[in-house]
Amino acid sequence: MPSSILVIKLSAIGDVVHSLPFLEVLRKNFPGARIDWIVEADAAPIVEGHEAIDRLFVSSRKPWQKRLVEIGNYLPVLREVARFVRELRGYRYELVIDLQGLLKSALLAGLVRGREKIGLEGVREGGWVFYNRPAIPVDYRRHAVDRYLQAADYLNCRRTGWDGKIPLTQRDRKRVDELLRLPEIGNRRIIAFNPMARWKTKLWSPEKFAESADMVSQKLSCAVVFTGSRSDRPLIRELSAQMKNPALNLAGRTSLKELAYLYSRCRALVCTDTGPMHIAAAMGCPVVALFGPTDPLRTGPYGAGHRVIRAGVACSPCFKKKCEQPICMETISTGQVFEAVAHVVQGAGKVYSN
Repeated sequence: MPSSILVIKLSAIGDVVHSLPFLEVLRKNFPGARIDWIVEADAAPIVEGHEAIDRLFVSSRKPWQKRLVEIGNYLPVLREVARFVRELRGYRYELVIDLQGLLKSALLAGLVRGREKIGLEGVREGGWVFYNRPAIPVDYRRHAVDRYLQAADYLNCRRTGWDGKIPLTQRDRKRVDELLRLPEIGNRRIIAFNPMARWKTKLWSPEKFAESADMVSQKLSCAVVFTGSRSDRPLIRELSAQMKNPALNLAGRTSLKELAYLYSRCRALVCTDTGPMHIAAAMGCPVVALFGPTDPLRTGPYGAGHRVIRAGVACSPCFKKKCEQPICMETISTGQVFEAVAHVVQGAGKVYSN
């Protein structure tokens, strides 16, 4: 039984959310162990303040790279990196487990002091050279949450008592409660829409998102809230301007933890395959997810009560970030999306009036 464990899971937001059940299982099976975690800055809020973590190490890799490339600010950046490495090496762990499986995470496993270092089967970019134990066998046809729980199985852990929720503070709740008191919401049920995605091939037509949001607002008498990052705000403003009914644009106005609480207040989230989808699923919000180039069996919303919409074209999933004719997304209709939302909100069958 290890008395000290270091978990390396750096990014992205959805991947870190998927690893929370593993963390909870680890803590319940090793209640007296020291459990630390290394994460990158963008995903850090997901695990900040988690009661199962003793110490969180936050890597600023992307800001460091940006400052080196764009500013040429070498000496201060190198000092920060050296300080980060010293902090990592300040403690010796009995077990270091890399859930990321990339060179950047394996390098960190190599840097820290640990008696046993291990990663998942299928580690890429040659990262396996930094481990000193055989890789943990996992089934990559299964969902990411289940794959990480397979790692817990390998450590002889019992899968008991986890819920995978993101830890919140009272301040997070208060801030969102204030936002939802705006006139656009009233006393209506809330449906969130997150129309953005990092891959261009995952995107759905803004016009279709606007039409679907209007249908939900009018036929289901629900309040519509748009979410996204600060950089998404202008595009979502243009999208919502196409609507006949008012909607609340909260893109860039919430932290990740506030977004998690916001989704817990929503009756459903309509989205593409993106990080917020996993946040909503973790917080118990039913998801209506539009999938095209990716595989919902591996990275879809985890748990019961969600609806995945796919066009069923032969080339999907292709996992391509570029496509001249993304028919897998283009052929998804607003009617399909509305029917799925109606099913989630009020159950199967005709639940609206023409």
